[in-house]
Parts: sequence; C-alpha cells; structure tokens
Amino acid sequence: VRLVESGGGLVQTGGSLRLSCAASGIRFTAYAMAWFRQTPGKDREFVATVSRSGETTSYADSVKGRFTIFRNNANSTVHLQMNSLRPEDTAVYYCASGGVATATLRHYAYWGPGTQVSVSA
Repeated sequence: VRLVESGGGLVQTGGSLRLSCAASGIRFTAYAMAWFRQTPGKDREFVATVSRSGETTSYADSVKGRFTIFRNNANSTVHLQMNSLRPEDTAVYYCASGGVATATLRHYAYWGPGTQVSVSA
C-alpha cells in the first residue's frame, strides 16, 4: 500500500493550495480517505474525511467553509482544496485511508509521508 501526497508549499495568508494524494496497492473504493495535519510538538489532528463513494464528507470546525475534500475513484486520488489559508494552517499534511470515514486517527491504517504547507502572515 502506498499513499503519496503532493501540492504542499508556501503561500501567503488568504491564498489557496490544492493537496493531492495518489493511492496504489489498495482497492481504492473500499476505503474512506482523510487528511490530518501535524505541527511540531503537537498531536496529529483531523482535518477532513470523505466516504468511499465520495458522497459524504466531514470537516474539523477549524477548516469548515474553507477546505473541501473530494476524491476521484477512477484514478485513485483524493484531494484537499484549501482556500482562505491562515498562518495557523501551517503544518505537515498527511493523507490516510481506513475502513470508515471518521475523525479518529486510530481508524486509519495507511498513511502517506506527508507534505509541508506553510502560510506566511
């Protein structure tokens, strides 16, 4: 199983980025997908999740209305569109796959290596 994130970078406050995660080695449609993020010294925190079909999504309150998660089951990818970025969104963002679309980290079995997002003030 391999999950590989891309699309991170440096952006100014108010800017946008789109993260992508390409999955291989799994039957993609059998898994819910999610994004988490982590900053140094803090626990990894939930950002967003999408169900297997893509019909159901859920977001952390801190990103609701600014971030959108969506998936493309035809090419086994999941994306996170991030708008109106703030300095507090600065973190390493991780893609994860699991059996159920939840906000609980331990429900996700597979993880990517992460991609850095930095938002300047």
